[in-house]
Amino acid sequence: MISVNEFKTGLTIEFEGDIWRIIDFQHVKPGKGAAFVRSKLRNLRTGNVNEKTFRAGEKVEKAQIDNRRMQYLYANGDDHVFMDNESYEQIELPSAQIKEELNYLRENMEVHIIMFKDEILGVDLPVTVTLEVAETEPGIKGDTASGGSKPATLETGLIVQVPFFVNVGDKLIINTEEGEYVSRA
Repeated sequence: MISVNEFKTGLTIEFEGDIWRIIDFQHVKPGKGAAFVRSKLRNLRTGNVNEKTFRAGEKVEKAQIDNRRMQYLYANGDDHVFMDNESYEQIELPSAQIKEELNYLRENMEVHIIMFKDEILGVDLPVTVTLEVAETEPGIKGDTASGGSKPATLETGLIVQVPFFVNVGDKLIINTEEGEYVSRA
């Protein structure tokens, strides 16, 4: 058990029968009345985000989450196969469970699989990934780096806004948290 006064961004807790990751929190001490903690929590089973207010000093159960390093191998119909790097054990996750993460997954990419006891909750991606541009309008001579943007479709199907100088075949660094172009690789 931990006190809500010990909340940190990224901490996982068991609350109301589910597993939650703290996205944001704020300690509030009003001039009148008791202090409280306002928090924004992501349900690791459903992906839903809820806001919850806790009384200061309230206790919640800390969830023991395991992060297993695995390699994304391939898509098998509607399932996606991952392999443990140490034991070579393979697991399959349905597309519905990792819908958002599929925009960033390439074959042979290393990721962390989030597990609670024996239940697989999802995939934890690196902050940035390198993806190749599959389709975009060609750059025109005279376009500058700061002169606007155009849409580009990446090898995974993700569409991002990129500068005019980016061409098909370029490798780009993409931020997985924001889904935005960072730079050329």
